[in-house]
Amino acid sequence: MPEIPEKYQRLLEEAATEFNSILRSDIEEEVKLVQKGLLLYRQGLVTKLKFENESVLATVQDVTPVQVSLDLNFLRMSECSCPQEDFCRHQLAVFFAAYSHIGSVTEWVEKWRQPIAAKKSAQVWGLQRAKDLLKSTGVLKPNYEKWKETFDESFLAIIQGLKDPKPYVISDLFSIYIKRLTAGAPVEQEWKNLYLLVAYIHSFHKLLHLSMELGHSRSDMKRYYQDIFFSIIDHIEEYIGRLSVQALPFAFDEFIEKMKDDSTVLLTDELELEYERTQLYMTLWTQLFKKKNWREDELQKLEGYFKRMDSIPLRVGIIHQHLLLKRDEEALIMIKDIKNHITPYMLVWLDYIRLQKDNKRMGPYIEEFISQLRGYLAELGDTYACFDFTRWANRIISSYCTETNKMDLYEKALLQTLPYSFRDYEDLLFTQRSFEKWGELQAFIGLDMTSISKDKIKELQKENPEVLLPLYHQSIQKHISFKNRGNYRQAVRELKKIKTIYKKLKRLDDWEYFFQSLLERTKRLRAFHEECQRGKLINA
Repeated sequence: MPEIPEKYQRLLEEAATEFNSILRSDIEEEVKLVQKGLLLYRQGLVTKLKFENESVLATVQDVTPVQVSLDLNFLRMSECSCPQEDFCRHQLAVFFAAYSHIGSVTEWVEKWRQPIAAKKSAQVWGLQRAKDLLKSTGVLKPNYEKWKETFDESFLAIIQGLKDPKPYVISDLFSIYIKRLTAGAPVEQEWKNLYLLVAYIHSFHKLLHLSMELGHSRSDMKRYYQDIFFSIIDHIEEYIGRLSVQALPFAFDEFIEKMKDDSTVLLTDELELEYERTQLYMTLWTQLFKKKNWREDELQKLEGYFKRMDSIPLRVGIIHQHLLLKRDEEALIMIKDIKNHITPYMLVWLDYIRLQKDNKRMGPYIEEFISQLRGYLAELGDTYACFDFTRWANRIISSYCTETNKMDLYEKALLQTLPYSFRDYEDLLFTQRSFEKWGELQAFIGLDMTSISKDKIKELQKENPEVLLPLYHQSIQKHISFKNRGNYRQAVRELKKIKTIYKKLKRLDDWEYFFQSLLERTKRLRAFHEECQRGKLINA
């Protein structure tokens, strides 16, 4: 896009300020609205962006494409072809796409979401506490319990020391806390890696318990600092990776065994963020605690807990240990028993087996996973979460099916995950030249013809033009239903194309019958008839 004129830069700045005041970050529905608009923008689904008449015009490729006109002078006068009456995610996505050319979208979201004054005050306070602690404790010698005591002291002083810390300051305080721990790490690189591994694992527990003690709602955690937990898991994987590149000193054995013993509480504690803590447990036992006898003992321990209490994390832990011990029959029995509740965890197991390149072992897990997809997506509900999950799931399934030449199984997965797998499925059908099935899929999704690539239309006109007829019919009717000049003109363009196809198929009688019926049905739409005249479909 060329440089934005100064006038539009000013209008975008004013719109950014107005959006900040209109949308309230303490209202859950508006938080979700911003999140969804942000996701559409970041996925690159805003196209054909242009500035015209002090408005921003664009197409947003959602489940179906929508047309947006964002009025920069009067935001509430903005329009979108979707059914929502007030501000919608598509208008927010277009705003973010336009604003990204003059400023930082991330900074805008941060400013809108978090009280800046409170954050700055917490940062200053936390940094001072961290400096004081570092002066008093210095660098510690290797000792697992002493390390944990220091972590607890720092956590209490920096994060809990600020009485009743609000959810929006937790992220900043936690960052300062981690910097303080890093500054006190051992000098030797091996010990430093181990120290930071212990620090992150212990801090995961501390932050979870703090959330419960402070009574932070799940929505507040998700909004302000849930990403910290995923970041911690990433750091844990990083430090495990650093330690695994060489033989570990015998002195490390005691530390690793104690971390192993401490890990079980991730499954037995009744805390929030069930998925995150279960994922950390699976990560530790997959990548760090690899001794067979450790896994056998842990399985026995979990089964003992399971007799006294039933929970999804415990079931996942037991299945995970069975899988690591290659007891696939036992694992699959439990997976089939739990069904949809276990589906997201299966991605971890499928990826683990995939990395082992054991396709024979992979088969039963893949087939069970595919059988659960539709039910899980129906329970998941959130459209954007469904798109994300489908993308990751079908990436793994595609890899397996391509290697084993089981493309019928891949097609089954794509069918189970419609409409979220639409793009992948239509590409597969077109590549396989299953044009009739491709056409049925397009009709089912209900996109207009502008959403189909010109190359595909061109090839179909050559190879199987009849497939295009119902799609053009559907698209034309959709454009007419919008009842505006722009859509009428698009409908006329598509009517000309469909007439060409009828002519090629030697079915001009069918064209005449269809077109005259259309004119009769739309006889009150004068503007549409005028566009038909301009397009020389009918005589003036």
